[in-house]
Amino acid sequence: MFKFAKVLPLAVLVLFISACSSVKLDDENQVAAVNAANSATYDPISDPKSSVYGKRSIYFEFDSYTIDPQYAPTIIAHAAYLKAFQKQRAFIIIQGNTDDRGTSEYNLALGQRRSEAVKKALINQGVSESQLEAVSFGKEKPANPAQTETAFKQNRRADFVYQ
Repeated sequence: MFKFAKVLPLAVLVLFISACSSVKLDDENQVAAVNAANSATYDPISDPKSSVYGKRSIYFEFDSYTIDPQYAPTIIAHAAYLKAFQKQRAFIIIQGNTDDRGTSEYNLALGQRRSEAVKKALINQGVSESQLEAVSFGKEKPANPAQTETAFKQNRRADFVYQ
């Protein structure tokens, strides 16, 4: 009985450690499965194996919230990702931004229209509205604070932020 009492904690420890080291792989592409609901730190934009890798923004023309057709592949890639991880509750916040020309009120409204346009495009691709939130930062979060046309173009955008 005394030997059993010494061996039991060791056996439990070995089982616990071996269970923690196993990771189920996705059979298709041999990458670890992601549970987006429990992992607030997973960002598919940073995963080179993700279809949305490096595609975090949609850019707009001056005083416009119309999505240029060149961004259709980006919208489609994010929509496919969100639909694939719908059960795991993948969720994004679409952040509308503007350059700093115009009043704060005007820019907040324009930024909201930009984020809503992207949200609508994702919904049209079959994404559940419960996975999306559209917000506006107006001119408060510039990507480039310079006062050049290049900087203004970089600031007129909607960003995808995964939660």
